[in-house]
Amino acid sequence: MFRLGLTTDLTEMDVILGRGEHKLFDAIGEAVAKFAPPAVFVYTTCIPAMQGSDFEAICKAAEAEFGTPVVPVDAAGFYGNKNLGNRIAGDTIYKYVIGTREPNPPPPGTAPEGGSTHDINLIGEWNVGGEFWNVAPLFDELGLRILCTFSGDARFREVQTMHRAEANMVVCSKAMLHVARKLKEDYGTPFFEGSFYGMADTSAAFRGLARLLGDASLVRRTESMIAREEARVRAAIAPYRARLAGTRALIFSGGYKSWSLVSAMQDLGVQVAATGIEKSTEEDKARIHNLMGPEAKLIADNDQLALIAAYRDNQADILVAGDRYIYPAWKSRIPLLDVDHVRRIGYAGYDGMIELAKNLERAVHSPVWRQVNAPSWCSPGRKRSGL
Repeated sequence: MFRLGLTTDLTEMDVILGRGEHKLFDAIGEAVAKFAPPAVFVYTTCIPAMQGSDFEAICKAAEAEFGTPVVPVDAAGFYGNKNLGNRIAGDTIYKYVIGTREPNPPPPGTAPEGGSTHDINLIGEWNVGGEFWNVAPLFDELGLRILCTFSGDARFREVQTMHRAEANMVVCSKAMLHVARKLKEDYGTPFFEGSFYGMADTSAAFRGLARLLGDASLVRRTESMIAREEARVRAAIAPYRARLAGTRALIFSGGYKSWSLVSAMQDLGVQVAATGIEKSTEEDKARIHNLMGPEAKLIADNDQLALIAAYRDNQADILVAGDRYIYPAWKSRIPLLDVDHVRRIGYAGYDGMIELAKNLERAVHSPVWRQVNAPSWCSPGRKRSGL
């Protein structure tokens, strides 16, 4: 059902006669009867919000009537931007869902030899391109049971149990940091902010969890796993590092990627000429300066022509950005590595680091760039066929 949305389909007469609340109640009942979902989320839109419909009361009545959790989400489109929408989502989940169920006990035999299991959450983890699956097996190896990845692969029953985690890792602070703060205030759950982009940050993330959990056995297992994985990655990326030596990259991907991708590039020996800070917090900017120094060049303007100009001015060799910049980059005859959230390639974790090195080297050294940037490419009288 993840591509299916249901609507009350309000008409003008429904609006005029105030029948929206009745239609909503009936629609919830129909959804429960037809699909038997674990929960129903009701998103108010602009018209009911302007009318002042008491949709929260309808949700409460429907939950009592149909015996299924009904969660009201006050998300009318005129409220604000995407980041505010994320904030509303986190607040709603915390108010209505988290803490409404206890987690099942760990299955027998899941504890690592000589150690015990620990429950954690990953907050603001989206599993872009399935990249979380690169690191999930390592959590199992260490005996770290993930109660919930909010909201990458999350299920309703998992979100309900987030309050019982022993530690939380915040992956994208711009979106969901307030959820981690509330869990710390109300349940005493410690948290830290981290990233799975790049070898250094992936290792730091696992060390951060081991540190918060305070388990000496877990610390030893973590260090052993990190030593093994880092040795494997260094051997795998060595030929790519050699070919990427001297490469300058311009990164334009806001939020936590604005600094986590910098770290990943540095692991590959790639110099970051500048990085974008669209949707980045002050904490994100501080991390950038910590990685690149106080003179780091930060780009806030997401205008396509301005970004291409910044690429030229900073003498970059590749643009690392989202898919909306693919065609402007190609039309400007410059290489681009797509790191948009809708991609199908995962760059997180140790295996993701190898994939990043492979695709970055391939993009930088594609022979097409030598051809299209040759002086004779657009010379007068050149035939345009045969590209």
